[in-house]
Amino acid sequence: MSAVAPDAPVSDDQARLDALAADLREARYYFDDVTSLLGAEAHGALGRDQTVPARIALAAVRASGAEGHERSLAVVVDLFLIGEAVPSEDVDAALPRTGAAGLAALGLADLPGGSAIARVDLRPHASDADAELWVASDLGSHRRTGVLRADHVLGIGQASLTLAQTTIRRPAARALDLGTGCGIQTFHLLAHAEHVTATDVSERALAFTRFNLLLNHAALGIDPANLGGRVDLRRGSLLEPVASERFDLIVSNPPFVITPRAPGEGERFTYRDGGLAGDRLVADLVSGLPGLLTPGGSAQLLANWEIRAEDEQWFDRPAAWLGRAAAADVDAEAWFIQRDVESPLQYAEVWLRDAAESRDPEHYRRRYADYLADFASRDVESIGFGMVWLRRPAGHDDGADVAARPVGRRFESIEHPIEQPLGPHLASAIAAADSLAAAGALGGTEDEADEALGRLHVVVADDVTEERHQRPGAEHPGVILLRQGAGLRRTSLLSTAEAGLVSACDGELSIGQIVSAIAALLGEDDPELEPTLLAGARRLILEGFLTQTVQRR
Repeated sequence: MSAVAPDAPVSDDQARLDALAADLREARYYFDDVTSLLGAEAHGALGRDQTVPARIALAAVRASGAEGHERSLAVVVDLFLIGEAVPSEDVDAALPRTGAAGLAALGLADLPGGSAIARVDLRPHASDADAELWVASDLGSHRRTGVLRADHVLGIGQASLTLAQTTIRRPAARALDLGTGCGIQTFHLLAHAEHVTATDVSERALAFTRFNLLLNHAALGIDPANLGGRVDLRRGSLLEPVASERFDLIVSNPPFVITPRAPGEGERFTYRDGGLAGDRLVADLVSGLPGLLTPGGSAQLLANWEIRAEDEQWFDRPAAWLGRAAAADVDAEAWFIQRDVESPLQYAEVWLRDAAESRDPEHYRRRYADYLADFASRDVESIGFGMVWLRRPAGHDDGADVAARPVGRRFESIEHPIEQPLGPHLASAIAAADSLAAAGALGGTEDEADEALGRLHVVVADDVTEERHQRPGAEHPGVILLRQGAGLRRTSLLSTAEAGLVSACDGELSIGQIVSAIAALLGEDDPELEPTLLAGARRLILEGFLTQTVQRR
C-alpha cells in the first residue's frame, strides 16, 4: 500500500510522525483533556458539527491567560476540531517538534499568509487497549463548502462507534476489517487479534488508515518498520480482495446506504454507497461472509434492509439472504437486531443532509425525488437499520440443519435505548444458547430437550427487576413484567405461573422441580402447563433474564 495518495496524509516519514505523536502527547490532546478544556456540553456539540459553544469556551480559556499544555491544547483544538486559521507561530509553539511546516509536509495543514489551516480532521479516540489514539479523516461537512467529495473518508461517527461497542471481543488469529475507512475498527481489533486484514475500495481511505496506524504504532503494538506483520492493507471491492481466505472474526461498517442510481451514473460517496441497487450490497455480504469464516468464526456488521409491500414480516428479506448462503453449502447461524425503521421520506432526508446535498436547493429537490422514485420502483414501504451477527458453527457439517444449532436464527426488533458497550451482553447471550445446546436442552426432539432443561439449575440475573401492576382494589396483579437493566434492556410479560417460576429460581431447585411444584400448587388439570413453563424458562435463559448455575451440594 502506497504511503502517498491524492489529498491524503503522507505516511512515508516515520520520524516526523513520531515527532507529531510526541507533540500531541505533550499537549495532552486526549479525549478527557479536551472535554475538561471545553466542558462536556461544548465538546459534545462538536460531535454534532456545532462549533459555537467550543469557540466560546476557547475564548474564555485565552482570556484566562492559560499557559503550558493547556495553552498548547487550545491551539490544537482550534486548529483540528474547530477549524480556525491559527497563526503559524502559535502552532510552532504548541507543537514544537513538528511545527506548522511539519504539518504541511505531512499533508495535515495548508499555510496561507502566515497561518495554518487544517486540511484534515484529527481527533483523539480511545481504543479497546485502553490506549489514547489520534485519528485523521476528511473534514466534516460543516468545515467544507458544497457537496462532499465522492471519495470522502469518514471519521469517527456514531455508526463506527456503535459497531466497535457491539463487536464481541475474543482472541483471534486472523481478523478482517471489511471497508476500513479511516481504520477505526482495525484499531480496536488489534487489541485482541494477532493479525488484521483491512480492505477498502478507496485508495484515499487506505492512505488515511496507514497514516493513523503509523502515527499510533506505539499504542497499537505495531512495529513501524514491519507494518505488514500485524496489518495488511488491501484495495478492492467488498469480498474480492479476500475471496479465497478464511478469518476467525470479520467486522464491517459497509457502504450500505440505499442510494438511487441514474442510468450510467458512477459511484457516489464511496464511504456509504457501494454502487449496487437497493439493499443488494448487504444481501451479498450476509450470504457471502459465512464462506470466509473459519469453523466457529463470526462476523458482525451494521446494515440496512428494505421492507417491501409483499413482506409479511420485516425480516423476510434477511432470512432469504441466509438461504442463499445455505444454497452454496455454507450455512450459518444468524442474529439480526433491528434498531430503527424509517419511511422512504425520512431516509432520503437523513442521507441528503449527511452529504451536505441540501446546500443547492435545485440539486436537493432533484435528488429527493430520485430517492422516492427509486424506493417506489421496488414497492419499498420502509427501511430497517440494525446490527447483524453471523457464525459458522464449529463441529457441524456445512448444510446441516441450522435450526438444531445453538443460536440458530434470531430476528428481533429492539428500538428502545440499550446499554453500550453491547458486545459483552451479546457474548453472554450466545454463550447461554451454546450452554443450553451442550446440555441437550436446545435442539433434538422436544421431549428430550425439555427433559434436559428440567435438570438445569438457574438464578435470576443481577440486573433483572420485577414490576407488578393492578387496578385499585384488585386482589391479584393484572400485569407482571420482568425488566433488564443492562444490555438489550428487554421487557418480558409473564403469566402468574411464570412469575412463580422466576421467583423460585435461586439455584437450589432444578427447573423441573420448580415446574412440578407450581403445577401441583395450582392444581390445574392442564397438560400444557408444564411444557409451557419449560418453554418460558428456555426463552428467559436465552434472553438473559435467567442464568445457569452449578447444582449446589
